[in-house]
Formats: sequence, structure tokens, C-alpha cells
Amino acid sequence: MGQVVGAEEFYAGHGAPARFQISPGACPEGLDALLAGRGYRGHSPISLQVAPTADVQERAAADGLRVRLDDRRTRAWFETWDAVQGGDAGGEWDLLGRVTLPCAYACAMVGDDVVAVGRAVADTGWAGVFGMATLPAARGKGAGRDVLAALAGWAAAQQADRMYLQVERDNILALRLYERTGFRELCGYHYRTAGA
Repeated sequence: MGQVVGAEEFYAGHGAPARFQISPGACPEGLDALLAGRGYRGHSPISLQVAPTADVQERAAADGLRVRLDDRRTRAWFETWDAVQGGDAGGEWDLLGRVTLPCAYACAMVGDDVVAVGRAVADTGWAGVFGMATLPAARGKGAGRDVLAALAGWAAAQQADRMYLQVERDNILALRLYERTGFRELCGYHYRTAGA
């Protein structure tokens, strides 16, 4: 309880509501119930998923859209991601520029237009998949699968034999894509924020 109060004081000192990530096995037992009892709102259930890179390559392989891979962020990649995700564009752009590990930024193309994006970061045999986003007009047509296939090919070239990603549990289309391409849930987590 003392750590919860300390966290609340820290957040209050920064003018923000206290927020906790509740990860089974990593958080103290009973923390979720304690926070719920204190009026914290539960939200943003996330699934952490993993897959062998070879499985993703095999299952996602397609001869669909042309996918361009860059080793650093590009304006075209970012503008497509931002059109889908939104948020603090300047902060996100700067954050991506600070990543020092090997990266691949994938752009699925229709002609000269980017319709779907994703990125991967390789580290010690793993490739994390981030920033998957497809423009609404291109959804359901294999663009996300093509991006994932390109990222899996890149991961294999980086000797990353396992891949991981995080996906919101209410994103049914993404969950279907990841399941079809070999990803399985390792664990889940959610958040609790004060001031429900």
C-alpha cells in the first residue's frame, strides 16, 4: 500500500493521474484488486505474442503488394503510421530517431502510395514488431500480411529466429492476422488509472 501511495504522490507532483501496468507474475499479488478498490479504472488489455520467425515467413508469404524496407524512419512511413495512430507526432518522430538497434521500416505500396506500414527492431535473437498500421481503404486486402512477411524476412536475415509483438485485445482484425501468421499469446496485461 505504501508503494501505491508513493506512486500517487509522484504522479500528483507531475500533474498526472497515477497509472499502473498490471502484469500477472510481475506485479505483487493483489495489486489489481487493491487498485480497483481504490477506484482505479481498468483499461487497455494487451496481448504479448511470440512466434518463430520461420513460421511467420512461411504463413505470411504472399505475392501481393510491393513492400519497401528502409533501415531508418522516413516521412512516408511516419505519415502513414500517424494517419492511422495519431498522437504526439513530434514526440513519436523524435523517439523513433533515438533507436540505435538494427531496424527495418516496411511500407506496403500501391503504386507510389504507402498504404500500410510496420517496423521491426532486432536484438539478441529476437525481432520486435511495432507500429503496424494500415490505412482504412487498404484493410482486409493483405497489406498488413505483406508488411509482416517483409519484416519476418528481414528478421531472418538479422539471425532473429523469434519474433514478438503486442496487440490490443479488442483489435480483432490484427489478432486474426497474427494468429494466421503463427503468433501465440505468451501473456497478457492491462492498465489501471486513477480517477475513474
